[in-house]
Amino acid sequence: MKPNRGLALRARRWRLAYPRFRVSPSFMPMGEMHPVAESEPSNFTWHAADKEAHFILLGDKPTAGWNMIELGVSHDRRAAAACLTFDMGRGFERRHSIFLVVRSGKISKRVCFVPYGARRIRLEPLVGQEGQFRIDHFNIVWLTSRFAYTRMINRIGYADKRFQGVSEKTIVRSLKREGKEEGINWKRILSAYYEATFTHCAPETSYEYWQEHIEILREPSANKVARVQSQFAERPRFAIVLTQGEAPSTPEAVRETLNSVLGQRFADWRLYLPAPVDKGMDDTADAESVTESAPRLDTTQADWLGEKARDDTRIRPVEGDLAAALAQALEDPANDYVLFLRCGDQLAPSALFHFANHRQVHADAAVIYGDDDSLDANGERTAPNFKPQWNPDLLLSTNYIGHAVAFGANVLRALDAPIVDGPLLDMHRLLLAVSRSVPAASIHHVPFVVHHKAPETPVVSARRAERSRHAVEDHLQRLGSHATVEIAGDDIVRIGWAVPEPEPLVSLLIPTRDRVEILKPCVDTLLAITRYPNYEVIILDNESSCPETLAYMEAIQADTRVRVLRWNAPFNYSAINNFGARHARGSILGLVNNDIEPINPEWLTEMVAHACRPEIGCVGAKLYYPDDTVQHGGVILGLGGVAGHAHRFFPRAHPGYQNRLNLVQNLSAVTAACLLLRREVFDAVQGLNETELTVAYNDVDLCLKVREQGYRNLWTPFAELYHHESISRGADDNPVKQARAKREVDYMRQRWREALQQDPAYNPNLTLSYEDFSLR
Repeated sequence: MKPNRGLALRARRWRLAYPRFRVSPSFMPMGEMHPVAESEPSNFTWHAADKEAHFILLGDKPTAGWNMIELGVSHDRRAAAACLTFDMGRGFERRHSIFLVVRSGKISKRVCFVPYGARRIRLEPLVGQEGQFRIDHFNIVWLTSRFAYTRMINRIGYADKRFQGVSEKTIVRSLKREGKEEGINWKRILSAYYEATFTHCAPETSYEYWQEHIEILREPSANKVARVQSQFAERPRFAIVLTQGEAPSTPEAVRETLNSVLGQRFADWRLYLPAPVDKGMDDTADAESVTESAPRLDTTQADWLGEKARDDTRIRPVEGDLAAALAQALEDPANDYVLFLRCGDQLAPSALFHFANHRQVHADAAVIYGDDDSLDANGERTAPNFKPQWNPDLLLSTNYIGHAVAFGANVLRALDAPIVDGPLLDMHRLLLAVSRSVPAASIHHVPFVVHHKAPETPVVSARRAERSRHAVEDHLQRLGSHATVEIAGDDIVRIGWAVPEPEPLVSLLIPTRDRVEILKPCVDTLLAITRYPNYEVIILDNESSCPETLAYMEAIQADTRVRVLRWNAPFNYSAINNFGARHARGSILGLVNNDIEPINPEWLTEMVAHACRPEIGCVGAKLYYPDDTVQHGGVILGLGGVAGHAHRFFPRAHPGYQNRLNLVQNLSAVTAACLLLRREVFDAVQGLNETELTVAYNDVDLCLKVREQGYRNLWTPFAELYHHESISRGADDNPVKQARAKREVDYMRQRWREALQQDPAYNPNLTLSYEDFSLR
C-alpha cells in the first residue's frame, strides 16, 4: 500500500502546531500596583506607582519544559519591556527571568523554558518603569521540543546578524560545530543566542543573569584556551606590576588579587612585587593620609606573598618601591606587555589569554584594553563597564579605560615623562601620555570583561577627579592648547576649547514648509537666547502657502541676522540643505530642524568651539523631547537595523550608561536636527546625498563620509535643545513613503554594510534591540 503523502504532510504540520496545553492565569497585584480609579478618564486599568510594582500569577502553573509566552500590553510609555521571573525556592532572582518587548496594543510572543520545580511566577508588565497599562492578552502554551527549536532557529535567522540570510540547515551545522569546539550541547547555544535577541538586561539589575546565561557562552573554555594557545605563532609575555590601591586593602583582598594572577589560563607572565613596608600609622592618622601615602602591603601580607614567591618563580619580589618594580619589569627584554594591578583588584581568568589572542591577529597593538566591572562588599561582580573602542575625546572627559589595560613594554620604555610619581600610579595621566606617543590605530580594545575593580569610597572618587583635571591640563599644555579645564561632576572633566578670534560666522540652515506654530518658537528662541555673537539664520522655505507663515517669514527678515531663501521643488531634505549651504556666507554650517528650541545660551558657542578643532568633523548636541526625556544622546550604528539614538527616552537628569550622557565623546554619527561642521569638511564629502537619501539617514551618511575622511565626529552634552521630533515632516504612513523609506534603508545597508555591523563607539556586548545600553 502506498503511503498517503497528504496524511503525512498533515501529520508533520500537526507536530509543528501549537499543542493544547494552554494556561491563562489571573493576577495578584503586589507593591505599588493600583487599579486606575473609575473617575479617571483612562483607557488603562492598572497604575504601576513605582519601579518595583508587579503581579504574582495565580491559578494553574504552566507545564514544565518549552513554552510559548503570549503577552499583549497597552501602556502609556514610549517604550517598554515586560519580565517573567520564576521563584525556584530562593525568591525571585534575575537569573530565572524572561524578557519581552511590549509594544502598546500588540501581542508579543517568545519561546521560553519553564524550569521544573517553579514555586511562584512574577510578572512585571513595565520593567523598571512607572506608568499606566492594561493587560489585553496573556497565555503560556506548552510546546513540543521540535516546534520550540524550529521557532528559535527561525528567530536567530533574521534577528542575529551572524545568521542572517543563512538556511536553517546551515544554522544548525554552525551551532553543532560551535558546540563541539566548546564542549557544549548545540541546543544550549541555540537557546542562548535566541535569548540574546529578546533579553532586556539593564546592567544595574541583570548583570548576574547575563553572566550565567550569556557570558558563559562567550568566554572560552579551558580546553579551547589550551588549543588556541598551542597554535600561537608567538607567545607574548606579560609583566604584571602590583601597585597600591587608592584605599587600604585587607589581607584577604590582596590574596584574592594574587590568586587571580595565579589562576590565569595563559601562563606566560611575571608578577613584580614592590617591597612591602609596615604602615606604622597611629590611630590618629586621617583617611586622606592613609590613602595617599600609606603602603597597602603590611608585614602580614608580605609573609604570605613571600611564601607564594618561593613556590612560583614567576613571582618576583623587588627590593624597592613601585618605580623600582616597574624598572625591573622593563629591563627584562622578554616582557612584551606591562599591566598594573592594584591591590584588591582582580584579573578575570582569561584576561591575559584575551590580550595574547588579540596580539596574534594584531601584531601592531601597542596598547590593548578590555572591559571591566566592580566587586561589591560581598565579592560579587556588579556594574559592568562595556567600553567603546579608542575614543580620544571620551578619555579627555574621563578615564573610561581604567586599569584593564596592557601597555606595550616598548611604549613605556620610550615615554619622555615619568610613569610613576610616588606610591600611586596616575593611570589617567599615563594613558594620556601614551596617546601622545602612539598612533590611534595601535590602541586596541577587546570586548571581554578582563578586570574586576575593588570597592571604593566617594572620597577616593572625588580625589581621582582632581588628579584627572591636573592630568588633562598637563596633556593639553604639552599639545600646545590653551583650553581651560574644570571638574564638571564625579569623574567628569570638562574642557573649554577656545573659539578662534575673530569668531567665525556660523550659517544655521533651517528647512521649513508652513507650520508657523513650530517655526516661530524655533527662530524666536534661537535669536533671543543664543549668546554666540556671529551667526546668520537662513530659513529655507520649501513652497510654503500658509499666509501666517509667509507673513512671519517676511517680518522676521527685519532682523539682519535672518534671511529667507525659496526652494520651489518637491521636499528633499538633502537637496534643500545643499542649496542652503551654497548660499551660506559662514565658514561653519549648522543643520538645524525647524522644530528645535535652544535651552542654554552657550549652546552654539560650545558646538562652534568643537567644530573649529581641526581633527573634528561633525558636532552634535543633546536633544530633549518636550517632556524632558532624552531624544538624542548621539547615534549608534546598527540600532534598529541601521542606526538609532543613544539613551532615547531617558530622564533629562539621568547620567546614562557609565555616565555617558554627561560626557563629551566621539561618536560615529549625530543627528542633523542640530549638527555643526566646517564648510571645508562639508564640501570635501560633497554635502548630503540628495539622490539616494532624500529624507532619512542622510545625516548618518554624512557623518560616515566625514569619518571616512579621517575626522572624528563628536557629541557634547553641554549644548542642550528641545526637539519636537519630525512633526514638520510627518510619519511614513502611506505606501509611497514606506517604499521610499525601504529604499533608503537598503541603500544604507549596502553602502555602509561593514560600518553598520559594529559601531566603534559602542560595544558588541550591548544590545542592538534597545536604545538604553542594556546587555546583549
